[in-house]
Amino acid sequence: MRYILLISGILLFCHTFAQNRVTFSVQEESGEPLIGASVVIEGTTNGTITNTEGLATFDDLHDGKYEFVISFVGYEEKEVTLSFPEDNNKTIEIELEAGEELQEIVIATTRSSRTIQDVPTRIEAITGEELGENAAMNSSNVGMLLRETTGVQMQQTSLSSGNMSIRIQGLDGRYTQILKDGFPLYGGFAGGLSIMQIPPLDLKQVELIKGSSSTLYGGGAIAGLVNLISITPEDDPVLDVMFNQTSAMGTTANLFYTQKYGKTGLTFYSAVSKQKAYDPDDDGFSNLPKAKTYNFNPKFYYYINSNTELSLGLNTAFDTRTGGDTEVLKGNESGEHVFFEENNSDRYSTQLAFRNTKEDRTISFKNSISYFQRELTVPAYTFDGNQISNFTEAMYILHKNSDTDWQFGINHYLEKFAEETTGSSPVRDYSHNTVGGFIQNTTDLSDKLVVEAGLRTDYNTDYGTFVLPRLSILFKASNKLSSRIGGAMGYKLPTIFTEDAERLYFRGIQPLSNDMVDVETSIGGNFDINYKTALWDEITFSINQLFFLTQLKNALVLREDDNSNLAYFESADGNVLSSGIETNIKLSYSDFKLYMDYTLINTQLKYDNINNQKPLTPKHNLGFALMYEIEEKWTAGYELYYTGNQFDNSYNEKSDYWVMGFMLMRIFEKFSVFINFENFTNTHQGEFEALVLPPVNNPTFRDIWAPTDGFVFNGGVKFSIF
Repeated sequence: MRYILLISGILLFCHTFAQNRVTFSVQEESGEPLIGASVVIEGTTNGTITNTEGLATFDDLHDGKYEFVISFVGYEEKEVTLSFPEDNNKTIEIELEAGEELQEIVIATTRSSRTIQDVPTRIEAITGEELGENAAMNSSNVGMLLRETTGVQMQQTSLSSGNMSIRIQGLDGRYTQILKDGFPLYGGFAGGLSIMQIPPLDLKQVELIKGSSSTLYGGGAIAGLVNLISITPEDDPVLDVMFNQTSAMGTTANLFYTQKYGKTGLTFYSAVSKQKAYDPDDDGFSNLPKAKTYNFNPKFYYYINSNTELSLGLNTAFDTRTGGDTEVLKGNESGEHVFFEENNSDRYSTQLAFRNTKEDRTISFKNSISYFQRELTVPAYTFDGNQISNFTEAMYILHKNSDTDWQFGINHYLEKFAEETTGSSPVRDYSHNTVGGFIQNTTDLSDKLVVEAGLRTDYNTDYGTFVLPRLSILFKASNKLSSRIGGAMGYKLPTIFTEDAERLYFRGIQPLSNDMVDVETSIGGNFDINYKTALWDEITFSINQLFFLTQLKNALVLREDDNSNLAYFESADGNVLSSGIETNIKLSYSDFKLYMDYTLINTQLKYDNINNQKPLTPKHNLGFALMYEIEEKWTAGYELYYTGNQFDNSYNEKSDYWVMGFMLMRIFEKFSVFINFENFTNTHQGEFEALVLPPVNNPTFRDIWAPTDGFVFNGGVKFSIF
């Protein structure tokens, strides 16, 4: 009897503390395994992530009932209740459905309904939380947002005005096309202040294509394009108000409202940004100008029926900025204190769009009329001009089946610049009138291979015909490994509006001569490999490795004559060759994300027997960003950036430097509070050399190759009223 009781007790003990095992197989709707999906026991910290096969296993589970929560970024969360020992040793199949976050990353720039994972063209999309974080760090313009993108350099062109241009993969800003909802609004003369006048609060996402993208968008996109995608109305209203204050004496207030009212909809954005003159290195000259910028952007939508939409919008920016001698800015102009640079500009642009979509086809029509006026004044000289441009496009998209998209389009682009006559200086007016047509096809040849091919033909009344082929291929080897390869041709019509001309305030620059200047043309390509996996059942890892090459022919070169103080442009007698690599790595663990990037840009000037690295183009750049995010509660980030040696325009080598930043955001139900310590190590060019050379009444400004404002603290609050 004793033995029977002993055996019964042992069996009861083993049953009470039985160890159970369960495996989850997590897939997306297509059946592909989801790597790095989180599986957590509700109410505990006991959890794991799926491995490279989409599997997550729990061992040593005691008998009883458990609730498991399965989640993955961009997918709807699922909950599963299991009981043990009944479910012991089972494999539970879970299919996660795409949620709102994933659906947002449908790429608008390619004008198809494909997601970023299925587009052969290599596109980088900045969305959601990342946009919100950058808006907190700089709510006055998108400069910081773009600067922190791999392979992108924000080049400041003037110390006094703070003007910036965007460089992609080592090529000047005039080779990048900046779009707003697919409308090319910031080209030619109007591109000089564009970055400083584009605030981020009304943006849903920002899409970047690096390398020539001329098939759909025409000439000008030799280095790439940036497409700013606006928020569109939904049934639920949104009203956001943001206030931001910096230690550099800058203040910004933003308001954004959107709502859908049955068959109509409205978005409304307004902003006011003010900056006092700021001289952190106490050299008597402003490193940030005294500035005021006003934005007013309403847009009206009319939904004719469930398939047809009509929209009409207006974008405006009114900007005044004055920099230079701080005594002059204080109103104490006297003696040798006379230098200033004043920029006044007004920008207006309309956006008219019509779109009719059915199951197998889409018809769209777009028109934009833009007016940009700028007056730039320095002592004894004023540059005053205006640009009127008109863009019209009609497009037909055929969704032949789920595997094939055709895009056919025609467009017309007119750009006219007129300059106010000043003294005996020659007028540099021009008019560019271009008509183009394009065709593009995207086809899934198999589950693993997608091909996108396009052809554009443009005719310009002054420079003739341009034929621009393009090809991109996406190969999906597995759910972990994919690669893209693509190449295209591009062109850029010549104007005097370059970074070098901006440096001279356009003073003394002669009109373009057809005998000395030709159209700039390019051919280039890129190849990238993308790999993602799970490490040690706790960490997700992804890496993207890009190789790029662009050859630019007939590059505009500014020649200066010191004796006459005149300058003129001519086409280079050789090429500009820009090549390099970009490496992006992402590691995720729990609420932490680590981003690491490296860029090698080797932009060689192969003309005038120079064969040197392009000035103001650092060859090596490193970036590290560590983010901690608890959804709808906390966001914290630490950033570290390294910029390698570079050369100024006189080919003097400049020092490398590091910049660090830290931001913290606390999110409540109806408002958020944020602080940002930008460049808290106070790295600035004044540490290495004087930015301004005497005499004070006629100063010489050094080329800008490092931050000029040093450490800047900013903080603010964002109210989400509804």
